[in-house]
Amino acid sequence: MSTTPLPLHDPGLEDILVEGLAEIERRLAVAVSRTSVLDDAPSSHLLSAGGKRMRPALALLAAQLGTGTSEEVLEAAVGVELTHLASLYHDDVMDSASTRRGAPSAHHVWGNSVAILAGDLLFARASQTVAGLGPVAVRIQAETFERLCVGQLHETIGPQGETDPVEHHIGVLAGKTGSLIAASAHYGALFAGVTGDALRAVVEYGERVGVAFQLADDVLDLTSSAEVLGKTPGTDLREGVPTMPVLLLRRRIAASGADAGDAEGVAILAALDGESGDLAQPAVLADVVARLSAHPVMEEAREMARQWSRDAVAQLDVLPESATKDAMKEFADLVVERMA
Repeated sequence: MSTTPLPLHDPGLEDILVEGLAEIERRLAVAVSRTSVLDDAPSSHLLSAGGKRMRPALALLAAQLGTGTSEEVLEAAVGVELTHLASLYHDDVMDSASTRRGAPSAHHVWGNSVAILAGDLLFARASQTVAGLGPVAVRIQAETFERLCVGQLHETIGPQGETDPVEHHIGVLAGKTGSLIAASAHYGALFAGVTGDALRAVVEYGERVGVAFQLADDVLDLTSSAEVLGKTPGTDLREGVPTMPVLLLRRRIAASGADAGDAEGVAILAALDGESGDLAQPAVLADVVARLSAHPVMEEAREMARQWSRDAVAQLDVLPESATKDAMKEFADLVVERMA
């Protein structure tokens, strides 16, 4: 079984990624602990809590489509993961999350101001890392950072006017998650000499995998245990964070009317809107989670995630057959198989 975050059945490929990830982990530790004791504790908090390191692993994997792992690939992978970690500090403040990866969130330990500044510090260190890779890398970082911010801003403001909330949510996921996974694949392939249609395909693949990954997380927020999630199931429901199952249910009820025979769907929405109990109460939240998990709309959400995964795999058609291409296909499958 692979010891990396990606499914690998080629021993040589696995060895490359294991070695590369170990070096990236060493560099990450240095990057989050190079100022002072006062700064180091909050800035290293989430790194110490662990993580899949999916983004740097994908950068390493994409590099194998070209000339392989290099100093530039390693540094780019570090920059991507620092950016991801920084975004988590800010997300937890905005979502009022009490835990992250099974540990108390930074803002829960030090307060909002310290958590926000720790995130800013990691964004700065990510930029310093990428700056050494040249203007193209800096542009990719800047564009990705912009999309992260716009995605978070759109999620916070919500859909406006006649905007379809479901399509709006897809745009948020593309900005907040798809952009950084696409950047990971982009960096890996770019610094390994991949160009043209192949490079564009890898970037498009990363974007779609990112959306599929987050759609699957929307499902898992309702169907997984607290031990797996590292937080209470239904936390997004309690905090009012939009997720695809809820948006699909709202669209279904709005289209058919409250008297169209889906009494359970109507009752679930009433509970979510606070008409039949306080979601801050664990028993009330658990009941809503169980009822929504059993509703047919969940399968619709699962199929949407699967379709984005299939679209990601289709982007790879232009690439020649290889163990790397196979691993990228399997990874796209894996992000949605988690929902089973």
